[in-house]
Amino acid sequence: MAEYLTSKLAGAGGSIRQQPEDFQVDEIPLYEPCGEGDHLYLRVEKCGLTTYDLLRELANALKCNERDLGYAGLKDARAITRQTVSVPLRKPDDVKGLEIPGVTILSACMHRNKLRPGHLAGNRFRIRIHQPHPEGLQRATAILGVLEDIGVPNRFGEQRYGALGNSHRIGRAILRGDYSAAIDEIIGDPAEINHPAWQQAVEAYRCKDLGTAIEKLPRHCRPERRLLEMIRDGKSSDKAVRAMPRKLLRLYLSAYQSSLFDRLIDMRLDTLNQLWPGDLAYKHINGACFLVTDPAVEQPRADTFEISPTAPLFGCKTKLAEGQAGLLEQSLLDKEDLTLESFHLSGGLSMDGERRPLRVPIHSPEALTDGEDILISFSLPKGSFATIVLDEVMKTGSSD
Repeated sequence: MAEYLTSKLAGAGGSIRQQPEDFQVDEIPLYEPCGEGDHLYLRVEKCGLTTYDLLRELANALKCNERDLGYAGLKDARAITRQTVSVPLRKPDDVKGLEIPGVTILSACMHRNKLRPGHLAGNRFRIRIHQPHPEGLQRATAILGVLEDIGVPNRFGEQRYGALGNSHRIGRAILRGDYSAAIDEIIGDPAEINHPAWQQAVEAYRCKDLGTAIEKLPRHCRPERRLLEMIRDGKSSDKAVRAMPRKLLRLYLSAYQSSLFDRLIDMRLDTLNQLWPGDLAYKHINGACFLVTDPAVEQPRADTFEISPTAPLFGCKTKLAEGQAGLLEQSLLDKEDLTLESFHLSGGLSMDGERRPLRVPIHSPEALTDGEDILISFSLPKGSFATIVLDEVMKTGSSD
């Protein structure tokens, strides 16, 4: 059963359908284009495309290199999303009449620099909940009120752990040098797979029939196929794993970092808005952190959401908290049989780490009825996930 900050409040229930119209996201720019420069900022609405799909289609349509395009944040394909993309050496007239299926260009304006990941203030969400509890609106309103007062747990959540829900376990095995276990997790559990051929491939792998496993793997499982081919050809487990795309390996390691952070949130869930002795507090205005030596002095700033306690995304350069907070962080490392140096990996896989606030503010939360459905809307800072708010509001993972 999921852990909820608002566990004392019953959830609104219901479901989120897979129609894009049910989940709408507006990227909140960090700054507006100035009107001059060498980069064309396109405000676009997309549906049925990931951000990477969008970049590829734009590059093809405008005959430019995809690597030269800029974006601030990644957006899901199963939603209607509005975001900004930058294109070098193009003018507004170049996009007039441009037709890309699933894409509408809302505006075009020049700016001086390429848009970079993280160049956004946050995101606005508008989400439709179908078939809620009869008291769903009152429940949702009460829960959103608590989240507005205390903050939203800054979890990564299950969406961080991949389609099979095990990316963090792959990262853990890689970090511990247990490459055979990493391969088992990468190939997956047949019980978690719906694709018939993929399921057959995993079952063949478990029976040590690598030839059948390689033959049955679907086309989209290219890294997994290459991994098994290397094992078949006599390569060691560590060489086969380390030969996988670096971006994918870092994704696994990042998922493990995220899972440790989520565990620290669970440990502090009852006092998410309370500063502890030795905490490293996060300034929401600029992201700077400082050591809390006297919680009683600093707590009023936390009460007004000026600052929040943090936990580490563990890495070889992470600064741990001190005092009571530091003991909690160190105890998790000890339980996992890790040190910060464990995250210093070769081959471009080293993870530096950082501090992340345990909670984030939710802005302008609102719940309304629309026929038999509930529409909820709110804004979150960049790097935070609407699914965490939905988990608190709906509580469909609980027995209520």
